[in-house]
Amino acid sequence: WPHLPKSYKKTWSQTQSTVRSKNSYKGCESGSLVKRDIPADVETLTKYFQDAIEEIKTHPLVSKAQDYLEEGKAQITPLTGKIQEHADKIQEQIQPYITDIEGKVRPLAENIQIQLSPLTENLQAQVDKVQAKIKPLANDFQEQMEKLYQTMVDQTKAMLPSQ
Repeated sequence: WPHLPKSYKKTWSQTQSTVRSKNSYKGCESGSLVKRDIPADVETLTKYFQDAIEEIKTHPLVSKAQDYLEEGKAQITPLTGKIQEHADKIQEQIQPYITDIEGKVRPLAENIQIQLSPLTENLQAQVDKVQAKIKPLANDFQEQMEKLYQTMVDQTKAMLPSQ
């Protein structure tokens, strides 16, 4: 960690040795090690991390990064305005072409609709004729199936022994 101040390195080494000591202690509680005050160690670690976070927040690199972001934002803001201006100009230049294309396409679409209208009407008339022919056949078929079913029910009842 060559970019960190020496105070961080020293504190980090102390933290590592504290953690190692705790691990050693946990591994051999019945051994000859003197029991340590764990809440004090936790407090020390908490203080270390709070100090480290505060040091990071006030580190010159953080300030430089914030300045860099603000400079970038200041440079981009005028560009976005220019881009919007160009987009508006392009829209103004393209609008006559769009209007012209719409003027040419609309009559073509109307002409296609006029030509397709008799075809769709003819197709619908044919579908109606087919339905008119099929409906009586379907009704007759349904009646025959109902009669067949009733006949089967009657014959089955006749085969059953009387009770």
